[in-house]
Amino acid sequence: MKGDDVLRIQQRLKDLKFDPGVVDGIYGGDTLMAVWAFQALVLKMSRDTLVDFVTPVLWDSMRGNVVITPRRESDTPNHVEVYLPEQVMIVVKEKDIVLISHISSGTGQEWCEEVIVDPGEEGNKGADVIKDGICGQAITPGGIYYFYNRKVGQRESKLGTMWNPVYFNYGVAIHGAMTVPKEPASHGCVRIPIFISEYFPAMVEYGDRVYVFDGVKTPEENGSQPPPWDKKDPNYTTTTSSTTTIPKTTTTVPKVITTVPKVTTPVTTTVAPPSVTSTVVPG
Repeated sequence: MKGDDVLRIQQRLKDLKFDPGVVDGIYGGDTLMAVWAFQALVLKMSRDTLVDFVTPVLWDSMRGNVVITPRRESDTPNHVEVYLPEQVMIVVKEKDIVLISHISSGTGQEWCEEVIVDPGEEGNKGADVIKDGICGQAITPGGIYYFYNRKVGQRESKLGTMWNPVYFNYGVAIHGAMTVPKEPASHGCVRIPIFISEYFPAMVEYGDRVYVFDGVKTPEENGSQPPPWDKKDPNYTTTTSSTTTIPKTTTTVPKVITTVPKVTTPVTTTVAPPSVTSTVVPG
């Protein structure tokens, strides 16, 4: 689908800080993820009711008086808020939202896999890439954290393949991924679209707060809980190391946060959810 109608949709999303990718009039995957994020965050629609196209009613909602505010007032100039129930992330500079992105977080399921771990990643303090059998639980913990490390380019870790990861809870990072579906799909990290991961790391600094809302407790109630610890797969029998030597990267383990920032009450939008009766992009 393409044309002037799509151009208007993309520009409106961009104006609201939902990044639809290149504003080119083509309704592709990047624009689709921005549409998901709008429905989930603004219209409070559940994942099973999200639509993949902009209906006339949804377009009316986008053109309405949309007000989105951060849920927290941080004690750092910049901060990130991750909303697990909505599968949405916002980036705040000072008090202004500068980016809203669709995400995909941990599935909550247990897993056992053969993993490749690059030097400097959690579980590999050596200079060589390692391969091992690992079992874990795919949980993205709620709580208050801060960014403390980052890597450039593609990285392999126990939690999977990552692009431009920025770490905030041991091996858990916000990173680009090839697949960012509307439902949780990761081993615990916060996946964002690849094109957003190209510039997201430059938007945050070490020490910036990360608030993860799990929909059960507030980040303050959860504190700074670590992710579930993984363990070796007892059924894995062949562990090998690569022969390629890679310079060692130092990873700093985050300290526990002892200060609790001010809690603010978010402003709710008065836009009503659209009825899903059409898949025609509005004019």
